[in-house]
Amino acid sequence: MTNIAHTYYPQTGFLVVLGAGESGVGAAILAKDRGFDVFVSDKGAIDTSYKEQLLAEGIAFEELQHTESKIQQADLVVKSPGIPFNVPLLKLLKGKAIPVISEIEFAAQYTDAKLICITGSNGKSTTTMLTYYMLKNGGLNVGLAGNIGKSFALQVARETFDVYVLEISSFMLDDMYHFRADMAVILNITPDHLDRYDYKMENYVASKFRMIQNQTAADYFIYCLDDEELVKGLSEFKTPAKHLPFTQLEEVCEGAYLDKENNVVINVPNKERFTMNIEELSLHGKHNTYNNMASGLIAKAQQLRNKTMQESMGSYVNIEHRLEHVACIGGVNYINDSKATNVNSLWYALESFSPDIILIMGGVDKGNDYEMLRDLVKSKVKAIVCIGKDTVRIHESFEDDTEVIVNSSSMEDAVEMASHLSKKGDTVLLSPACASFDWFKNYEERGDKFKNAVMNL
Repeated sequence: MTNIAHTYYPQTGFLVVLGAGESGVGAAILAKDRGFDVFVSDKGAIDTSYKEQLLAEGIAFEELQHTESKIQQADLVVKSPGIPFNVPLLKLLKGKAIPVISEIEFAAQYTDAKLICITGSNGKSTTTMLTYYMLKNGGLNVGLAGNIGKSFALQVARETFDVYVLEISSFMLDDMYHFRADMAVILNITPDHLDRYDYKMENYVASKFRMIQNQTAADYFIYCLDDEELVKGLSEFKTPAKHLPFTQLEEVCEGAYLDKENNVVINVPNKERFTMNIEELSLHGKHNTYNNMASGLIAKAQQLRNKTMQESMGSYVNIEHRLEHVACIGGVNYINDSKATNVNSLWYALESFSPDIILIMGGVDKGNDYEMLRDLVKSKVKAIVCIGKDTVRIHESFEDDTEVIVNSSSMEDAVEMASHLSKKGDTVLLSPACASFDWFKNYEERGDKFKNAVMNL
């Protein structure tokens, strides 16, 4: 059984892909392989590597424009998650009742693989990568896709996997309607991207809960019982799937919890019980205990042996740009957490380190509320170095909580300032709590520039 009944969307005809990034090019190749007449349209410049792929595949494309007269002839449109749904072109397509879907929705029609889908405001990438690592170590034929790695559609087109671990963002979920996750994981829901959701938290929560739509009683729903917004949403958004909660605050009969000896305990019905002390986990910090619980529940539901799980959870190395140790220079540790694009991610980062921290933060403010950080900033941060264009609210929010707040003119400048403000035993932490699009192409470039600047000290 495929994850979407084929009858929902046209299976032949003219298909338009909006956005020629990783997901768009992958969708175009899968569509071509399935017999569609394909046209790719990108309002920006197309990256050379993607352009070469499209040319090699003989797929028609345009860049730096959207030819609306051509696009509105489409039988089906696959759009990049980065394009907001309120742009005029999408309103035009909606008015003509042309279905507009995500790459994940499109590709799911063409695979019988089991789909393990992970979302959340924070921890998605770490949990996705840890799960993939664990399942691979367990001998499963597993693919990694979604918001991470190679396009899901391209893998469905050209490779064969029995299981996919998919990192799913709320932007992807907004364009998914008939998709079904065999395992749906919601790690947490904290304010993020509210500019995309009319600054209404309830809209963002509803987006995250699209993860469980269309699930059946044969499926699993894994979620954090300690997350306030998530628990509130449970009463409104229902699924017949088997519920496996995880928590650090209480014991649960089915799911995962932390016992009095600080052991992670995992109980999945009809599967062997699993326990592992948090000191043995390779990823430390409260947030990473949650990530391990979620990954452990997936692994156990997939019938992985306890030995494989223990070895994997004890040896996994974190992904780049997420609490990544760059160097220790003059007794000062430099940490790259460029992937922290929201306030909650920064909270987790501050929670992971001892005082004294010199914090490099700032960028494109997405309607951030810094109130939740004040206690941690007060107790752990000795100086803040601001990067990016939105620095006023950082100054206003923390002027009473830390002795030094300064603005920088570049990442090199920020790292130089931070090194002068630090002394042996301190931590210089890049954890921006903001998007990167003012000074940088993406959070990866921001993190790379930080690492280069550190190595040039």
